[in-house]
Amino acid sequence: MNDHSPGGARPGGVSRRRFMTGTGSLLGSAALAGQALPARAATPAAAAVIEPGAHVPALVIGTGYGGSVAALRLAQAGVDVHMVEMGMAWDTPGPDGKIFANTTSPDYRSYWLRTRTKQPLSNFLGFPIDRDVPRYTGVLDAEEMGGIIVYQGRGVGGGSLVNGGMAVTPKRENFAAVLPSVDAGPMYSVYYPRANAGLGVGTVDPAWFDTTACYQYARVGRKHAERSGFPFVFVPDVYDWDYMEQEAAGTVPKSALAGEILYGNNYGKKSLQKTYLAKARATGRVAVSPLHKVTSVAPATGGGYRVVVDQLDTTGATTATKAVTADRVGTSKLLVGLKATGALANLNGEVGRGWGDNGNVMCGRANHLWDPTGALQSSIPCSGIDNWAAGGAFAEVAPLPTGIETYASFYLSITKNPHRARFTWNASTGKVDLDWQTAWKQPSIDMAKTIFDKINAKEGTIYRTDLFGTYKIWGDHLTYHPLGGAVLNKATDNYGRLYGYTGLYVIDGALVPGNTTVNPFVTITALAERNIEAIIAADL
Repeated sequence: MNDHSPGGARPGGVSRRRFMTGTGSLLGSAALAGQALPARAATPAAAAVIEPGAHVPALVIGTGYGGSVAALRLAQAGVDVHMVEMGMAWDTPGPDGKIFANTTSPDYRSYWLRTRTKQPLSNFLGFPIDRDVPRYTGVLDAEEMGGIIVYQGRGVGGGSLVNGGMAVTPKRENFAAVLPSVDAGPMYSVYYPRANAGLGVGTVDPAWFDTTACYQYARVGRKHAERSGFPFVFVPDVYDWDYMEQEAAGTVPKSALAGEILYGNNYGKKSLQKTYLAKARATGRVAVSPLHKVTSVAPATGGGYRVVVDQLDTTGATTATKAVTADRVGTSKLLVGLKATGALANLNGEVGRGWGDNGNVMCGRANHLWDPTGALQSSIPCSGIDNWAAGGAFAEVAPLPTGIETYASFYLSITKNPHRARFTWNASTGKVDLDWQTAWKQPSIDMAKTIFDKINAKEGTIYRTDLFGTYKIWGDHLTYHPLGGAVLNKATDNYGRLYGYTGLYVIDGALVPGNTTVNPFVTITALAERNIEAIIAADL
């Protein structure tokens, strides 16, 4: 991987085996004006990318939710910002005229440096569905570590490129368990509303939901949930609902109704490029260098920090290694390796701890022939089943956008799984390991069963066994919601300042200790809004 540390030490695969947060971190110090890399360029040489020796007033590592919030608020405070993104810009169409590939037809754009797809549903109707693809810096990273596959977005916009956009604010009564050191009052009166406004959150029109063909699957999910006594809730989302209604009417190009979700959405989803990042760039103070991967941070001679960055091409090869300087730095992605190799030896013992999977587990149910879920299914989920208080599970009623009738209901559950893993440095491999254990998913399965065992008993239905392998009911091998590893008020102070180094910050999902009770990106965004406001006021 050609990772180089400032003193010649090589943290090896640290940047690949990072804290799996899918969001960005704050660095501090000079930005050069620049433009994003065209999506299909072999190298970013044509863009005004960050130059060797640059001294940047604010450098943001990653362009996900935390990084995008930091960049916008710093720029609005008059600070020039340069963002460094490991993935591509995703702003140029491929040969089919689309920027992103369809879920049912993965191609070179789909996966981050894999030669074979690693789809969350590995089988369908008894047949394996993964296929060979060209190695490329695609949009979805399926990273395998510690017995779990962690899915993350790769590109300008981070996880917002590849998620279902479910923008859920946790119930206030659950918040103390999510972020115990944070005052819930300002979060619910100021920062959650600010985050929801900035993200463009909206909710499906219930009247349209009740009649449109594309949500028949969700209406079946509602009927089954309510007949078993479970609360069914509409869930906010960042999709443009007016656009989706136009998709259904056939007046605009289809996106959600063309099954686009897993490998990006071409039209209707309000990902970060359309919200926080668009506003950040509109300030004239924010530039982005795609296909740039930070490999090291260490104190610089004379103060501040020296940051080493690898410039990549679309094969993942390093084409240049650059060193820049920063007055203030923050990254959750390298901390374990940097502490272990001595680059940031004074980081405390909490670094690397508190990693969780947000209790993710998937399952499908086989419905009766008189309960079809529809051949046309919107890829954007808009509803859920809430059994958190009684059973420790909240389940998205999720789509199976295959284009054929499956007579199946599919769910992604978020559960109150108590297990937390730790990242540790493996000196023999020069990489960071995660000590997650596959058996730790059992509490999530048990909690999800409090919903689906009851529905199956009531409806006389059974679990599908053909989606995650052969005769395998539960998708217990993955997470879409990695959290923790640099936990707030433990590895950092209560606003994300890392202990042991003045001017080091974390501002992303690594701060959240493993579970948010719901989909996490609104909480990550709101916490970033809270923290960057305090950092700007006190530190900058």
